[in-house]
Amino acid sequence: MLGNFVTGTAVLAPAGMLGELSQGLGVSIRDAGLLITFGAVVLCIGSPLSAWLTSRIDRRLLLTTTLLVLALGNLASALAPNYAVLLALRIAMLAVGALYTPQAAGAVALLVAPEKRGGTMAYVFLGWSLAVALGVPMVAFVAGHFGWREAYGLLGAIGLMSFVLLWARLPGGLRATPVDLSTWAAVGRNRRVLKLLGVSSLQTSGQFVVFTYFGPLLTGLTGAGPAEIGLVFALYGVFGFVGSVIASRIVDGWGSYNTSALFTAFMLAGIAGWTFGAGHFAVMAASVAIWGLGFAAANSMQQVRLLTADPALAGVTVSLNTSVLYVGQAIGSAIGGALFAAGLMHVNGYVSTAVMTCALLAVLFATRETNR
Repeated sequence: MLGNFVTGTAVLAPAGMLGELSQGLGVSIRDAGLLITFGAVVLCIGSPLSAWLTSRIDRRLLLTTTLLVLALGNLASALAPNYAVLLALRIAMLAVGALYTPQAAGAVALLVAPEKRGGTMAYVFLGWSLAVALGVPMVAFVAGHFGWREAYGLLGAIGLMSFVLLWARLPGGLRATPVDLSTWAAVGRNRRVLKLLGVSSLQTSGQFVVFTYFGPLLTGLTGAGPAEIGLVFALYGVFGFVGSVIASRIVDGWGSYNTSALFTAFMLAGIAGWTFGAGHFAVMAASVAIWGLGFAAANSMQQVRLLTADPALAGVTVSLNTSVLYVGQAIGSAIGGALFAAGLMHVNGYVSTAVMTCALLAVLFATRETNR
């Protein structure tokens, strides 16, 4: 879970300091946002590729090495002399960082009994909720008060701590089923898995149209300052944490289909509230809290449903799900950046609401054939 916190914060960190990066590096807000877009492109390619290339490596060695690279990458980013170097460091760091989240999910499947995987998976993915609840607000605070270099330095230090703890606590000898070309072919023939992957992509694309530009959008629409922006990030993450805890408690009884539908509906309700309440900070902040209830829990349920869709393919399908999440991040942040650069700040919300409506419909109709 701590490793997912480090990974999630590293992936999302630029969103918490777009203004500081823009000023410090002499680039536009949209260019600073491209750190997320380009990083997501690398992640979406790297996740399935790394699942194939590293399937025979011990999980302890693989996961700890990944965290070490993330830590060193963040420390190096703190010393980047310009935007081009920072972008190159981010791409290199995330090319390796793409390993962590899917392989952590795969390790869970090796560590716990099948009947406990739903709750345990939701718990492990609390790390991403904490990344938004604590990590991104922490980045925003440090960058706003001390500078973006100091924010990257702090991320590097936390990454080193996570590396040491995981090396000390995770047992060795955890090996997944090797991945070969026949495995990928089997995934391509599994319609249920493909539908679930489509849902994941829609959910993430819809969110990142707005999420990537939370700070600039809030400033442009409501005049919010750093404190208010930090509060909104914290609401999103704290309620994401709460939603994940609730999901981990109810999924084994409700089933992952019903739980997924519930939390996707929360996301849609929150994004719609942001859209139609644009210009009113209190309404937008409250809507983000509702939105937050759904984002991490819905993602966890996607992972659970993929694990149960075909346990033999779990190592590949979880990696592919992570990959399509990053595809969604790249698409959503690119659309959001184009709209923001064109001055269409209200349109961001409408586009996000439309895509998330499609995601909920896909959950309700395209994946309803099984109730687990």
